Amino acid sequence: MIENIDISLIGWSRAQFALTAIYHWLFVPLTLGLGVVQAVMETIYYKTGDEFWKKTAQFWMKLFGINFAIGVATGLILEFEFGANWSNYSWFVGDIFGAPLAVEGIVAFFMEATFIAVMFFGWGKVSRGFHLASTWLTIVGATISAFWILVANAWMQHPVGMAFNPDTVRNEMVSFWEVALSPVAVNKFFHAVLSGWIVGAAFVVGVASWFLLRKREAKFALASIKIGAAFGLLACLLSAWTGDGSAHQVAQRQPMKLAAMEGLYEGRKGAGLVGIGVLASGKQYNDGSDPFIFKVEIPKMLSFFAERNLNAYVPGITNLLEGGYTQRDGTPALSAQEKISRGKLAIQALARYRTAESDSLRQQARAALDENFRYFGYGYIRHPADLIPPVGLTFYAFRVMVLLGGFLLLLFAATCYLSYRGRFAAKRWLQWVCLASIFLAIIAGQAGWVVAEVGRQPWAIQDILPTSAAISKLPASSVRLTFFIFLTLFTVLLIAELKIMLSAIKKGPEIG
Repeated sequence: MIENIDISLIGWSRAQFALTAIYHWLFVPLTLGLGVVQAVMETIYYKTGDEFWKKTAQFWMKLFGINFAIGVATGLILEFEFGANWSNYSWFVGDIFGAPLAVEGIVAFFMEATFIAVMFFGWGKVSRGFHLASTWLTIVGATISAFWILVANAWMQHPVGMAFNPDTVRNEMVSFWEVALSPVAVNKFFHAVLSGWIVGAAFVVGVASWFLLRKREAKFALASIKIGAAFGLLACLLSAWTGDGSAHQVAQRQPMKLAAMEGLYEGRKGAGLVGIGVLASGKQYNDGSDPFIFKVEIPKMLSFFAERNLNAYVPGITNLLEGGYTQRDGTPALSAQEKISRGKLAIQALARYRTAESDSLRQQARAALDENFRYFGYGYIRHPADLIPPVGLTFYAFRVMVLLGGFLLLLFAATCYLSYRGRFAAKRWLQWVCLASIFLAIIAGQAGWVVAEVGRQPWAIQDILPTSAAISKLPASSVRLTFFIFLTLFTVLLIAELKIMLSAIKKGPEIG
């Protein structure tokens, strides 16, 4: 592990990975959502034999293909960055983290690659049934791919199914299914995929609204809006349900993230949920000042979301650092300083184990390591305040995600109602709102990932490995250079995709 590291190297390594992840997540949600919509449309064609639905499905399929190609390119770069910029991380947990990524590459990616060719080039060359199956299997493959990637990410948030081997200084998997089917992984998968469905639905409704605003392809546009709005409404409702489950899991396993999401410094029973608020600048965790300039709070709802009890105690940032409060298992919480001390004991025990000259000394060191390993990562933390994630960014990103999600739910409900009543075509103002909602859906999804990843800082792996000990020993200048290279490359790819996609949209569906 690395003890003395250039702080700027940590910052630039995180920035480069964040850049790649942000660009990648511009494409993945649209792939997941638009893939289902086009498959539904082709299913209608298969059932009815109506050429209108074939042409409609082919139009959305064309946009799906453009987006899919760019998404694959950015995703591959993400995986290479683990080895290049985060080699200590890869060494320490590669046996576990690499397994779901390997399954993703071997099974899901090849599944997508096989059937996507039939989907695009098989029209008229294979039976309608086989082509429809290929379309569905393509999106199923993409969804399975997302599952394994989200399993890997969920394991970083809640590491399970592993044992530490002091002989190799690596964590080794002891239960593949515990890793793959942990409650955090399952909930994260559904919540992330549903957010992709929302983006896909917003894209379909927004683009179809553009055709109505241009007074073009009205039949195509209204048919697409009916399917997109109903699909989006379903996705929003399910996303709200999985979001509740996600918040509950965060409270149970990442209480510091929950405290940052709510700007909660002093814990209390019957804690309220902040609907909207403005944080005070310069707040320190132990200064006793009010963290808010103003806030509108829903009484007791944070306690309910966290513990399913309106009067439950929810610890704040100060409590989590100072300890002493009673945990849900009845034991007193350790202070951050005590965890840091125990983490240092674990690191020292590992060093003694590896240099021990007798079996008895090795056994003593191993016993001390096992006793304190759950705090291993804390041994690399220099000060308790370093355990506080960026509160402002986490707090505001969470509200952006929730408020935009609520707005999209209402928008899809209104659009669905008006379109099925035959009144949507006359609502030009709503069509403009639907067009703008494409960007709002993307922003909501990005904000969700900001909450998930920024909120768990300083951890690369929760409680086990901080980012300061996970990075590669590289010159910060090299990482900074590649950051700007990737920024340029990804921006060029994004502009190219937008131009190609806008050209295809302007051309419109080839419906006679």
